[in-house]
This record gives sequence, structure tokens and C-alpha cells, in this order.
Amino acid sequence: MKLRHLKSLRVCVALAFFLPIAFLFLDFWDTGVRSLAGELLYLQFVPSLLKFLLRQMAMGATGFIVVLVLTLVFGRIYCATICPLGTLQDLISRLFSTKRFFRGKLSGKRQRCRPRHAFSPPRTLLRYTVFSLTVLLFLLGSGFALNLLDPFSSFGRILSNILRPVILALNNLAVPLMECLGVNTLYRVQWPVVAPVSLGIALATLSVAGWLSARHGRLYCNTLCPLGALLGLVANVSLLRIGIDKDTCKTCGLCETVCKAGCIDIKSKAVDTSRCVACCNCLTICPEQSIGIEAGWRSNHKRLPEPGRRGFMIGLAAGSMATAGSIAMFSGRADAAQTNRPAQSRPTTIPENKTCPLSPPGSAAITRYTSICTACHLCVAACPSRVLVPSFLAFGLSGMMQPQMNFASGHCNYDCTACTSVCPSGALLPLSKTEKQRTQVGVAKFIKENCVVYTDNTNCGACSEHCPTKAVHMVPYLNAAGRKLVIPEVNEAICVGCGGCEHACPTKPFKAIYVNGNPVHKIAEKPREEAVNQKNDINEDFPF
Repeated sequence: MKLRHLKSLRVCVALAFFLPIAFLFLDFWDTGVRSLAGELLYLQFVPSLLKFLLRQMAMGATGFIVVLVLTLVFGRIYCATICPLGTLQDLISRLFSTKRFFRGKLSGKRQRCRPRHAFSPPRTLLRYTVFSLTVLLFLLGSGFALNLLDPFSSFGRILSNILRPVILALNNLAVPLMECLGVNTLYRVQWPVVAPVSLGIALATLSVAGWLSARHGRLYCNTLCPLGALLGLVANVSLLRIGIDKDTCKTCGLCETVCKAGCIDIKSKAVDTSRCVACCNCLTICPEQSIGIEAGWRSNHKRLPEPGRRGFMIGLAAGSMATAGSIAMFSGRADAAQTNRPAQSRPTTIPENKTCPLSPPGSAAITRYTSICTACHLCVAACPSRVLVPSFLAFGLSGMMQPQMNFASGHCNYDCTACTSVCPSGALLPLSKTEKQRTQVGVAKFIKENCVVYTDNTNCGACSEHCPTKAVHMVPYLNAAGRKLVIPEVNEAICVGCGGCEHACPTKPFKAIYVNGNPVHKIAEKPREEAVNQKNDINEDFPF
């Protein structure tokens, strides 16, 4: 294969990774693509690393090792092909260059329909400061910086919080139009819960990465991305790398204008291997074919200076080893019916006493979940009942944006295991339907003084109707006036914390029944099955 064809191959491979991964977050038609989530996300570095550590070096979670080996041999091809955020930046850069091209055509000026870049000095201090802070905070038990800057998680939040709601809105707008045409292939879908903090961070990430890619190519990857800094260190000793033949190079500068990493200094004819993202643009454009792939051990090209990096990294390693010894290892769509509910005569006054948030099924324990979840929001996109919502401070500052169970818009479907089957980092362990039905993520609590049966002297029963295990059941109740009613009672032993009761409860602002989370998930007792004794009169015309 000729070297100029490597760019086309790289683009094809990048799209082969980008499109299926994007569809994982945008698929609300339930096409079944999420059953392949494990295979599609195998090479995503940070989720794979966390899963590997969680499962005590399981061979099925070794995608990050494959990435490190590929980087050691070929350089940062992860950034060029596998990373979806990197491909998104390339698309944005291409979009803006095309816009400039057509603007130049309209104005009569000559414009090239390709990004034009220039060599930029390495931001060594910024790059390795971000990287070291991310590592140290992670070792100290806080994954906030990692969750905020992990490129896969950032990409997931952008699609889940920005693009997915737009697609859902377009779908719901198109449904009545299609129905007027007699086409019923589309159907209305539930609007997702808006999490302002998560949406704001997604917008900020898209704005920063988008602006940098439009103006400076892959500057985001070489300054703010901790994974880019790590892979840059490995790429510095890669076996195969981009190099310039100084004898044949005529210093035309074309390679420098297409280098999206800004790592080619045409004056010194040097390539900064640690910042090169293996886009292969320079291999395609060089008229003299002076740029090629050379063996790292024979490379004689001049490396660009990175002042103080060696001492900085030695200090980082020492600090990491000092703190590592004191660090512990990594220690839930059905809408509730709104009809047939009694009207509430006055607002409730007793607030719910929620002492613990609810982590999703499969998380096992909150401490374990918050230490591994990267807040990529793939489980949020996969949840059919929209019960998973990005948190704010429910799990603390370090757990910001990690999904929690919120029953404002729905409750966890009793038979659903969608979130547990798509988690790429292992924060949510796979659960079978039977295991999910017995997992107690929380327990329902009843506040009698908030219930309309007590306050308005009327029957309700909405909570009992929506309880799949009948942990909430109605018992006889005699009010002050001597009227016989029924009121809820909770059997905590068989409650699984699905939130059906809380979502269905009509009282406001405080619920009469709510779910309090379990810090460590438990196994609920199996609901008792009562036999129905029904005698049919055979003399009747219709005994059934």
C-alpha cells in the first residue's frame, strides 16, 4: 500500500468506530445495537482500564492494553481512529474549512477546502499539569477530573445531553406529519429529563473542543486531554513514526499547513512525535514524498524541546507511589397512569427523609459505583423509562454527573436490564432478569400524614397498583369519622426500590411514599405467590 493511501484508510477506520458508537447513544428505536456495546467499546481506553482493575485483571477487559501496544508500535492511532471525540473534532474542523471555502468562492477569493494550520509550540506545562492532577485525584479516590476530561465520556455527554434531545424533538414533530400521510413507522417517545449541570458541562466541552478544532486542529487533544498526554509519552518511544527526510525536503511547508496537531516545524524539519496524532495528512500532501514512516530506533530527527518534563514526571511518579499505598482499591419504561387519582385538597407539609441517593441496578454499592463510573451517560441513553438522570451533588463533588435514579418522570421497569448490559467501565455489573428482580436498590418509606387517605378521607391506592412485587399493599383503615378506608402499608423485605410507588403518588410537594436508597444493594425476599381459589358454578352459562 502506498503511503498516500494511509489517510483514506485512517478515515474509513475512524468512521467505522465513530458511527456505531454514536448510534449507541442516539438509538431510541431499540434496534438491538446495544447488545453489541461490549464489542464496540472494547478499545475505549479509560472504561477498559477501570473494568480491568475492577475485575482484578480480567482478560475480557484488556482493550486498554491493546491500545498501549498499538501506540507503542504505530504512535497515537487511538487518537486518529478509535477516539470518537477526536473524530468529532475532525468533522467540526472539516465543516469550518468547507464553510470558509464556499465563503471564498462567493467573494471571488481563492480558498482551499482544507484546514490550514501552522506549527505551534508544545504547551508542556499545561498538558502535564492536567495529566498529573487527573492521576493524583484519581489515586486519592476522586474520579471527577477523569470523568470530566475522559474523551469517550465527554463524547457520550455531548450526544446524550445535546444531540439526542434534538433528534427526539424532531421525531416527535415528524410523527403527526407522517400520520397525516398514512405512515405509522414513527412513534412519539418520552422526553428526557434535563439535568442543567450535565447539559452545561456538555455544552462547555463541545464549545471548547469545537472552537479549538476549528481554529487549531487537535490542540484540545494535546493540552486538556489527559489520555492524549499519556499516549503522547508512549508514542515518544514508538517503533514506527512520522519523519522528514532532510536531504530531499524543499521546505515548501505544505505538510505544516495540514498537520492538525501543529507538531511539524518545517524550519527545523522536525516532528514532535508526542503530539502527532497519526492523521497521515502530511504523507498525502508532500509533493517530494520527503515525509515517510521511519523506524523509531533509527530515527535521527530532532525532537522539539519540552523543558522540565523529565523532572516533572519524576515528581509525579514519586507522589503517586507515596499516595497509592494509602488508597483503597475499588472497594433502574413505564409511565405511571395519571387517571383515577384523587385530587389533593392541600399541600403536604412533611418532607421526605431521603438519607441516601439511589445508584442504578448492578452498581452493587455506592462507594464502588462512584469510584468506577466515568459519567459517559450511555446508561442514561439506554434507559427506556428515563429514570436514570445525571446527578449534581447527590454522590458528592467527585460523583458529579454520575447517573442516579430519579422517579420524577418514571420508575424502573421491573423486567428491564438495559443499563446493566451497556456499561463500558463495569460500574454497572451485568444482571439477568431474575437477578434484577431481586436486587434491592432502596426501600419504600410511607408518611401517613402526607397520604390523601389520611388528609382527605378518600381512598387512593395508586402506589399499590404500581408496585410489581406488592411490597406496597392496602390494609383496612378506620378514619376519625368512623369511615372504613384502605391505606398503604410497606413490606420492606420484598421491596426492590423500583420507585413505582413514589412516581405514582399524587401528593405535592412532598410524597406520601418515597424510596430511600441502600448504600449497599441487598437481595430482596421473593414475593409470596398466593393461590387464587375460585369455584365456578357449572350451572352458569358462562362459567369462566
